[in-house]
Amino acid sequence: MERLQKVIAAAGITSRRKAEVLISEGRVAVNGETITELGYKVKRGDLIEVDGKAIEKEDKVYFLMNKPKRTMCTSDDEFGRQTVVDLVDCRQRIFTVGRLDYDTSGVIILTNDGDFANEIIHPRYHIPKVYNLTINGILTPEDMKKIKTGIVLDDGIKTLPAKYRITEKDTEKNQCSFDLTIVEGRNRQIKRMMEALGYEVRRLHRSKLAFLHCSDLRQGEYRVLKPFEVKQLRSLAQKGEMKQR
Repeated sequence: MERLQKVIAAAGITSRRKAEVLISEGRVAVNGETITELGYKVKRGDLIEVDGKAIEKEDKVYFLMNKPKRTMCTSDDEFGRQTVVDLVDCRQRIFTVGRLDYDTSGVIILTNDGDFANEIIHPRYHIPKVYNLTINGILTPEDMKKIKTGIVLDDGIKTLPAKYRITEKDTEKNQCSFDLTIVEGRNRQIKRMMEALGYEVRRLHRSKLAFLHCSDLRQGEYRVLKPFEVKQLRSLAQKGEMKQR
C-alpha cells in the first residue's frame, strides 16, 4: 500500500506537496469516498479521483543522457534557456536526478520516479560520480592531500574523502586536468571544492554515475535505461546506506 499523495504525484498530475493540498481541500476521492487524511493509504486497484476525474497511474520511465553544455536541469526556465527535459521525447512529466550546472556536460538521469531519484542523489547512499575537469593552476601536494581527506566548503561543511587521477599538466597554460570521484552530490560541489583551494574550474564534464557512462552518446543524445541497470542502481544505493548504519 502507498500513501495517497504519492500515488497522485506518480500519476503525473501534480507534485506530492500540491497533491497534499488537493487532499486537504476535499478534492480527492477513493472508491467514491472523499478523503482528507494525508496519511491515507491506497492499494492496487483502488479507484482514485481528483475533482471527479479518475487518474491513471503512470509507467515509470528512466533515461540516461549526455547533457550538453548551455542547458538547464529544470523542467522550464524563466529566461527561456533550453532545458534537458526539452530534449527528451516523453509524454510523462519527467525531471532530472540531481543537477549539473548550465555550462557542465555529461551523465544525467531523467525519470518520473521520485523515490528512485532520492536514492541516487542523497549523500547517505554514497553513489560514486566521476568528473573530468580542468582548472587554472597545477594541483599542489598539499591540495591533493586535502582532496583525499576532505575539503571545508564555504558553508563550513567538510566534504567526504574523494579520489583523483591527474590526466594532464600544462605548465605553459598553467592548467591541470584530472578525474575526480566523489560520493556526495552537494550543490555545485566540484566548483566549490576547487574554489576552496583557490582554483577556477575551466571545464567540467561528468563522465560516470556509478557504472553508467555516456561515452557512446553524443551531447544531447539519450537512451532508455535497461531494467537491470535500474535494479543495479537501487542495489548500490541500498549497499551504500547499509555502510552508514
